[in-house]
Amino acid sequence: MRKLFIFSTVTFWLVVAGFWLANFFLPLEPPSAVSTIAETADRNFTLSDVALHGREDDCWMAIEVQVYDITAYLPDHPSEPELVLPWCGKEATQAWQTKGKGRPHSPRADQLLAKYRIGKLDEAR
Repeated sequence: MRKLFIFSTVTFWLVVAGFWLANFFLPLEPPSAVSTIAETADRNFTLSDVALHGREDDCWMAIEVQVYDITAYLPDHPSEPELVLPWCGKEATQAWQTKGKGRPHSPRADQLLAKYRIGKLDEAR
């Protein structure tokens, strides 16, 4: 019984050490995903481009001359989806600034939104 205890304890700590070491050698995100985000963040989109993404499973918004793909965030949004969905595929600066109730989003929300930026709105095209 004592040998089993020693064997299982050593095995446990070897597995823990393995996970800890793997943290240093494995990348957090695949390199292709990182480069794709960097490439699209420099792209210009028109309102017509944004309008093609007006669904719950594909939601882009133009806010203050920037374009955001918030599809992945929709399930985590604190309000009901019905409040956000009408703005998918549209210019939503007014909705962002007032939350539809005359109150602006918080600075934390501004920081969170930046993660979903995919490009700039090109109003000249």
